[in-house]
Amino acid sequence: MNASSVFSMLVSPEQEERTHRRPKHPSSRPHALHLRLLLLAVLMAALMVAIASFFRGSAHINTLKFDIDSSENSSKFLVKGKPAPPQFPFPSSFSSADAAPPPSITKTIANKVDIELGPYHNWQLFALDFQEMMRSFKIYVYPDAFMNQSHSKSSPFSPIFLPHPDPFHTGLGNYFSEHMFKVALLRSSLITRHPEEAHLFFLPFSINLLRNDPRVYSEASISEFVTQYTTRVRRDFKFWNASAGADHFYVYCHSVGREAASKLHDLYNNAIQVTCSSSYFQRYYVSHKDVGLPQVWPRPHEKALTPPDARHKLVYFSGRIQNSRIRQELIALWGNDSYVDVFSGSPPFSYEEGFRRSKYCLHVKGYEVNTARVSDAIHYGCIPVIISNYYELPFANVLDWSKFSVIINQREIALTKNKLLSITTPKYLNMFRNLCQVRKHFCWNKTPRGFDSFHMTAYQLWLRRNINRPFR
Repeated sequence: MNASSVFSMLVSPEQEERTHRRPKHPSSRPHALHLRLLLLAVLMAALMVAIASFFRGSAHINTLKFDIDSSENSSKFLVKGKPAPPQFPFPSSFSSADAAPPPSITKTIANKVDIELGPYHNWQLFALDFQEMMRSFKIYVYPDAFMNQSHSKSSPFSPIFLPHPDPFHTGLGNYFSEHMFKVALLRSSLITRHPEEAHLFFLPFSINLLRNDPRVYSEASISEFVTQYTTRVRRDFKFWNASAGADHFYVYCHSVGREAASKLHDLYNNAIQVTCSSSYFQRYYVSHKDVGLPQVWPRPHEKALTPPDARHKLVYFSGRIQNSRIRQELIALWGNDSYVDVFSGSPPFSYEEGFRRSKYCLHVKGYEVNTARVSDAIHYGCIPVIISNYYELPFANVLDWSKFSVIINQREIALTKNKLLSITTPKYLNMFRNLCQVRKHFCWNKTPRGFDSFHMTAYQLWLRRNINRPFR
């Protein structure tokens, strides 16, 4: 039996018939398949061209330079090959309100610096959105903040709602920002007398004044007062009920303000807190809803900053240690170190002098995560060293704090000195330059202007204007 006979026995008639039907040239392909492959190749080529074009465009847009106009000692970031829009100049590194360091330092730290080295996450995006805020953002203030003198005398609690008559009084101390926000808001272009135009509504009570009022004072009484006031607002005005309070906000810097909303669920669940005690470890504070307010003391304007090469002390800290285990550990570590100025209580020189003569100034958590030492350090040109876990720093979605401060975990406080010594001179000088740029954001003005503390805080509210808010 030959091979062909065996094959015929293994293959069925149907299989044999299919075999005879096979094309004589199995390597050939239908024309339709060729067309599909050709179309796929064309699409892939078009996609590659589009991707390459995108990256070339992005590279062009993001190619930035730092241009110094020596005649005016001003600076702005420009898109390479295109002038920056005149309304969006990058904030001057050393404006008239800030002292310029020596020319040699200016040349070192400002020679074609890329925008990524500046203190902002994205300056141009922020500037565009800020302009839109200034054009369209509206805040309605409940009428208690506008009582005239005759009405004030007939209402025993009217001062709780009115703007402070002397907000720059040094006695306000840690609560200066709370009062200045109200003063600035009532003088700002963002306010509207027509509530139907408003994006947000301001509840104008002052926690600081309630805390100092002997008729109220205690946390429980303050909470009861705020509850009754908010209940009256709900009853007399329709705006609260339209959003269950989600488009309302209140401002405070005293830590007892945290408990002020505790008796009214809509107030602490929905309304926006603008607070100096911005700790996302504490109850009632919700990061995506609430706003961190810079805690600023009413300091006189610093006409000339001490330049970096005249700051001979590495570190400065002065403050109470009784309410802070971290501060006690700090004093135990460095209390006798002559290279640093670390004091429990008052230093042998003025409090302000410690900031002026030091490169780095410590903000160490006390009873709360926040103190005015951060803004004091910025005010006097000292790089803040923040040792305060869970602190949501003010304006952190606009400012890149790592570019002008040092943030250290509380558990690593023993490593602080070594970390600061490891910072190179060029990096320190760049941080100093960035610090000079952000100083304007930590200044309050009775009539708000530019990118001051009021407008920066208002911008945070602008970003939250539609959170959990129903459409009208």
